[in-house]
Amino acid sequence: MTAMQSVNGSNRTGTPTTSPASPRTASRTAARSTLALLCFVGIAVAIAVLGSSVSATAIDGWYAETPKPMWNPPNAVFGPVWTVLYASMSIAAWLIWRGPDSPARSRALRMYVAQLALNALWSPAFFGLGALVGTPGIWVALGVIVALDFAILATIIRFGDVSRVAAAVLVPYFAWSLFATTLNAAIAVLAR
Repeated sequence: MTAMQSVNGSNRTGTPTTSPASPRTASRTAARSTLALLCFVGIAVAIAVLGSSVSATAIDGWYAETPKPMWNPPNAVFGPVWTVLYASMSIAAWLIWRGPDSPARSRALRMYVAQLALNALWSPAFFGLGALVGTPGIWVALGVIVALDFAILATIIRFGDVSRVAAAVLVPYFAWSLFATTLNAAIAVLAR
């Protein structure tokens, strides 16, 4: 301990002094951080698999026969786009998780879970209900995706309270969700 430090671990200015983390502690922290990232990715993969399993039969079934707007992209675009979006969502959530424990961090992660739940509901609503009940199912899915849009925006705002980088990483996801909302709305109107 130097002459400037007191017994309580502070220097004369009151600034706490810290000792560098031991290699063992740093290794455990890195392992925990990596595990958290893998968990966020795993959750996103599970939601993607759920969505794919529900939509797979519909893509070549009722959805193929349903009128679509002229801005509807080819089906082959959706998989790669969602892969990138789910990866970026996982990274953004991980960045928030790595932040200091705080009420803002807790609120941000709760909002992330809420939007993720709505995200997981949309494919079963659109493709599942669309197959079961037709146009009314597509309208239900529109309600889900509009709620999702608001939840994503709230998540971006909450993430911004903790990390502007994490919030920015979610902006393409929000843009894609808004685009998907226009597709859902147009398909609902055209499918009358």
